[in-house]
Amino acid sequence: MKRNKILHDSDDSNPMATVSNLFDVAMVFAVALMVALVTHFNMTEVFSKEDYTIVKNPGKENMEIITKEGEKIKRYIPSENQQSSQKKGKRVGVAYELETGEIIYVPE
Repeated sequence: MKRNKILHDSDDSNPMATVSNLFDVAMVFAVALMVALVTHFNMTEVFSKEDYTIVKNPGKENMEIITKEGEKIKRYIPSENQQSSQKKGKRVGVAYELETGEIIYVPE
């Protein structure tokens, strides 16, 4: 009886326990990667309660304007064909950035 008891020990490890541990490690790695990306790209204002506006690629064809007002985030992509969005506008001036970092707006 002792021999049979040794062969069928109830303390055998469960092979699924290893899989669940790997899942936990993967989740911790994924969260750490997301935090690292947010801090690397200086996107911490996305999590703040303040309103903000971000202009990506200003003056280029693939320019985007991202605004956050309260809990709502809007993304605006200007295009040549403004008919589809029903939003129209006109150029009202030019902004220049000096070497000192100062921005000057010149209305037309």
